Amino acid sequence: MTGEHSSKQYDQELDGIRSKVLLMGGMVESHFEEALNCFRVGDAEKADRVMAEDHAVNQLEVSLDDACSHLIVRRQPAANDLRTVMATIKVITDLERIGDEATKIARTSKSLHARGMTGFHHYDMVRRIADATSTLLHDALDAFARLDGKQALQLIAADELVDLEFRSILRNLITFMMEDPRTISSALDTLWVAKAIERIGDHAKNIAEYVIYVVEGKDIRHSKPTAQEHREG
Repeated sequence: MTGEHSSKQYDQELDGIRSKVLLMGGMVESHFEEALNCFRVGDAEKADRVMAEDHAVNQLEVSLDDACSHLIVRRQPAANDLRTVMATIKVITDLERIGDEATKIARTSKSLHARGMTGFHHYDMVRRIADATSTLLHDALDAFARLDGKQALQLIAADELVDLEFRSILRNLITFMMEDPRTISSALDTLWVAKAIERIGDHAKNIAEYVIYVVEGKDIRHSKPTAQEHREG
């Protein structure tokens, strides 16, 4: 009975941590969308709010890391339970970094709109990568919530498309700057935003990889598993 009681307590504590991680995920997802809107319309007040609210994300990271550490010490989880806790710690780190990238977008947006735009529609330049990354992040959080390994595997390929889109943006911006040096300042700001979006895609992919680690016990980082390999595994 003692062991069963302890197991139930562990499950309750882990569920509480996961719920707060998903809350953190919702926060950074919202901050990302708001930062993109700042870049589109130049809302300086909203940009300030995104930057200020990143403090709450940072505080959640600290408290959740502490909760995970205490859970390991008190419950001494093994096998899949330990994998789940360790993967959760890594997800927390990636979410905090997504919040940092959203803050960069908000800060750059405020600066760009304060100076005015020259020569091209800056938001149209990043629209496709922004939409793809928003979907990737949402789906990664969904896969984490449901521990859906199959969905997580599909997201690895989705991040490759985000990377391809970033390289296309880079080529286009270089062309703009070469053809009209007056666009250099705005083009560089747009490039920083595109890079921040691409990094958010990387962090979302990391979350998907941690889901696969929990579900299958496989660390697929730095590898490129195919759907066929996934089925055979």
